[in-house]
Amino acid sequence: MGLIDFILNLAGVLLWLSWRSIWSDPLVKTRPATLIGTLRRAEPSRMKGWQLLAGLGILLVLRAVLYRQIGPEADWTPKLDLFFIVLAFRSHLPPGHFLPAMVFSLLSFARILIIGYFWLMVLVVINRRNLESDPVHKMLRLHLGQVARWPLLLQVLLPLVSITVLWIALHPLLAHLEITGRVRSTAHLAEQGFLIGVALFFTLQYLLPVFLLLHLFASYIYFGKNPLWDFIGATALNLLAPLRRLPLRIARFDFAPLAGVLLILFLLHWLPNLVLGRMAENNLTLWPQ
Repeated sequence: MGLIDFILNLAGVLLWLSWRSIWSDPLVKTRPATLIGTLRRAEPSRMKGWQLLAGLGILLVLRAVLYRQIGPEADWTPKLDLFFIVLAFRSHLPPGHFLPAMVFSLLSFARILIIGYFWLMVLVVINRRNLESDPVHKMLRLHLGQVARWPLLLQVLLPLVSITVLWIALHPLLAHLEITGRVRSTAHLAEQGFLIGVALFFTLQYLLPVFLLLHLFASYIYFGKNPLWDFIGATALNLLAPLRRLPLRIARFDFAPLAGVLLILFLLHWLPNLVLGRMAENNLTLWPQ
């Protein structure tokens, strides 16, 4: 069931990005006052924006029904892993109690979508000093909109602040459904939201090593001239910039990408889990109650 939920989340993200792409299409947005504004697509428009959003809404509702009906039979409890806390949505509920399943469906999709946009922003930040003419970089900036032009400090603070505000807004509903416990004060609630925002940075352990490994392969295997490979190579070189002065090249083999992968995994996976494990052994927790 967890795999099904992940696949349906990806389908929902594709619907969302397709809807966003409609509004970034120059043949949709332009006005007749310009030369390109007089152009029209030769093929008929297959999907409209409202149809994509309606399809996304139907997907989220129907899978909530599926989870509500099949979850108890499969002995499956929907869970939302936020690193510092795991929210468990009870599957054994009274008949007709549909709200927890619907809330899980919405939050599970929102989590994937937020991570996706966070990754887009990180890639734009990494390549902010170059690649202005790169088509892949331009596409990422179009999906981010005005956020791609914000100062670096605001881009770093955006996930922390937005996740904290979102957590504060959702907490009364989650507490009412007994998915999470109540807190002593609003300050503790803000601290919880801040930790969830920090956990967003830990998801980069699944993104950045991929770019470094692909760059390593492309360094020794020619995959042809392609804007995507150019973007991957430029991103990897920017990531490896702090390691340039280290003697990581032996003969024809460059160990910098592998060292970068190990460093990322150490900072974003092994070290956080080691700290939390040691704290758990001493009955300590970072999660404010």
